[in-house]
Amino acid sequence: MTKAELVADAAAAAGTTKAATEKVLNAVLESIEEALVKGKNVTLVGFGTFTTASRQSREGRNPKTGAKIKIPKARVAKFRPGKKLRESVNK
Repeated sequence: MTKAELVADAAAAAGTTKAATEKVLNAVLESIEEALVKGKNVTLVGFGTFTTASRQSREGRNPKTGAKIKIPKARVAKFRPGKKLRESVNK
């Protein structure tokens, strides 16, 4: 599902316009991003939790040349689904 499809579905479910729904969705996504940048977790009860984690530097390979390369350490975003979401997906 693309963002446009998500906006259309949410707008239909809420009885609002696509423009208004997209504005709200963008604000929610921006708020989640800002919280993660600050190192905070975002928990949506029943849906899941957005967190960040540190990845250590490691050695990898260039897929084109096969040469060894060093992959630097990085902070990455993670998502852990909540119980309700896990149960819905597993039905």
